[in-house]
Amino acid sequence: MPEAATEILLLTDSLAFHGPGMGELTTEPKLWPNVLAAALSTPDRPCHATIFGRRGWTARDAWFALTRDPHVYSVLLPRADVVVLAVGGMDYLPAILPSHLREGIRLLRPRPLRIAATALFRRAQPVGAALLRGRWRTLPQPLTNHYLSRCVAGIRYFHPHIRILGVVPPPHDAPGYGRVRAGHPPAVRAALDWGRQAGVELLRLDEWVRPFLGTPGMNVDGIHWGWDCHRAVGEQAAAVLRAVGPAQSR
Repeated sequence: MPEAATEILLLTDSLAFHGPGMGELTTEPKLWPNVLAAALSTPDRPCHATIFGRRGWTARDAWFALTRDPHVYSVLLPRADVVVLAVGGMDYLPAILPSHLREGIRLLRPRPLRIAATALFRRAQPVGAALLRGRWRTLPQPLTNHYLSRCVAGIRYFHPHIRILGVVPPPHDAPGYGRVRAGHPPAVRAALDWGRQAGVELLRLDEWVRPFLGTPGMNVDGIHWGWDCHRAVGEQAAAVLRAVGPAQSR
């Protein structure tokens, strides 16, 4: 009789569901979480990946999802064997406005004001990022660490059987952010330090994505990935999970 499926829950930004041209259905098999699940599946124990997130999510949004979304904390989290905190790639990107102002642009009324403000922000973002040389992050590193740690502590307290993984933020080559990458090396170091201190395994997106930057097939926005990159990340992630054995079964 087949065993119960291994369930992987990813709290994530758009890197998990955006392909080379657009955002995809989360059931698209070429997305890296689904590549991961397929690689871990066996005839006796299938593996399913649930992608839960939105474009631009940071570590703070992952914490909000765990504590404010009843579907996450009532349904998705209790049935998970593995949780991947696949956030952090947005946190280190250069910012020119505080989060509350940037995110408030989409709420402006009337519509012509919102359109004008959005266009102005998109023109100013790469210029401002270059001038500031990435010194202002979308989410400051201490807050990234704080919210990731709260996520881990909450999951371990209520669901100690769940295996938790984080990610090391991947590099980018985004024209929309002035191709400013000065914040990436310190973000990598900070993620590695946090993983050691928190006792959390990390998926090395920094290493796995770097060879694909600027290659044909990658998204022209310089942030999202092509299908070859998705496949490589999914296969490498599967190797990490497989190396220590399957997730604990209940």
